[in-house]
Amino acid sequence: MTRMHSWRGALSVTSRVAALAGLALGAVAAQAAAPVCPAMPWPLWQEFEQRFIQPDGRVLDASTPEKHTSSEGQSYGMFFALVANDRAQFDRLWGWTVDNLFAGDAAARLPAWFWGLAPDGTWRVLDANSASDADLWFVYALLEAGRAWQRPDYTAAAKQLLTRIEQEEVVTLPGLGPMLLPGKVGFATPQGEWRLNASYLPLPLLRRFAAEHPQGPWRAIANETARVYEGGHSTGFVADWIGYKRDATGQGHFYTDPVKGDVGSYDAIRSYMWAGMTPKIDPQAARLQQATRGLALATGQTGEPPETVTIATGLGRGTTDFGFSAALLPYLHTTGQHAERDRLKARVLARMDQARAAADAAKTQAPYYHYVLSLFSLGWLDGRYRFGDRGSLNLSWKKACSSATAP
Repeated sequence: MTRMHSWRGALSVTSRVAALAGLALGAVAAQAAAPVCPAMPWPLWQEFEQRFIQPDGRVLDASTPEKHTSSEGQSYGMFFALVANDRAQFDRLWGWTVDNLFAGDAAARLPAWFWGLAPDGTWRVLDANSASDADLWFVYALLEAGRAWQRPDYTAAAKQLLTRIEQEEVVTLPGLGPMLLPGKVGFATPQGEWRLNASYLPLPLLRRFAAEHPQGPWRAIANETARVYEGGHSTGFVADWIGYKRDATGQGHFYTDPVKGDVGSYDAIRSYMWAGMTPKIDPQAARLQQATRGLALATGQTGEPPETVTIATGLGRGTTDFGFSAALLPYLHTTGQHAERDRLKARVLARMDQARAAADAAKTQAPYYHYVLSLFSLGWLDGRYRFGDRGSLNLSWKKACSSATAP
């Protein structure tokens, strides 16, 4: 994500008090209306909480000098808390996010994407630009938490943020139509050039937003998502960043991103994961699987996913930690490659054990991003959650609770 325009908004006392009052009223109403379903044990989530989430609800990634927190980390944490039926942690994560990334008022702005230790020794927003992938996951987690836990305050916050995303992060591209930019600032030029990111487009989330707001741009964006994954080529690999520009005739076309180049790596790895999680019934599912087929083929040849791929040639280089292997598990499952899935899952668990032991011995933080990818993939593979054909979240704890409370 490009870093731009460091800024810290002033906290509005009035708006913060109002927001807290709304949360309190929503919580009281929820407790009166919704049955309390017990949390289902999820050891990997409990470990993630212990290793990465501070008591105030801040997700800490200690891998940088800033010991930073990103909007991505907060939104992912909220999603995992929902999958775990961890209401208290969800509320702490959202509360910290509102206080620090929204400057106290989630209705007034998009969240800043990067918070941490500044050169002057203060802890604050270091880059106020938005990250639309996180913004989508905030909306999705809030919508589905509002539905699962009967929390109208969460639903209202989600709808407000979804409207702001539509206003500030969605543009209309020639030949492509409405499309999500990676952030509010820095991804478009006056000359008609744009930078896109396929991993920012999990198709089930787009389907959920289209169902929530049929008049919005989400159905159109969803229907062009596979084209963004392809990025104008058909090698089966996804680039980290994808260029799109308007030519002299006014037509639009994809081209190699001028900043990152013809490379797929840490950004693109999530694209393979989202493609594998997309329900087969989705009209775009088969095309998404075709656009992401290359990584499974490369893994079959070498035994593990390459760290970096040249998109035009499919040439892979290097290896990385267990998260890349974990990210491929849903794809292997969905495409029926079960023997390869099981072999790769065993590798993920063994390598995670090694990383856990090494971090504990060195008294350092375990690899944050690899844990995130593993929570998404292993949680999905174990059936803790699935996406419905219109993007709604099917939760195993919700199903178990409904069965237990049925007459």
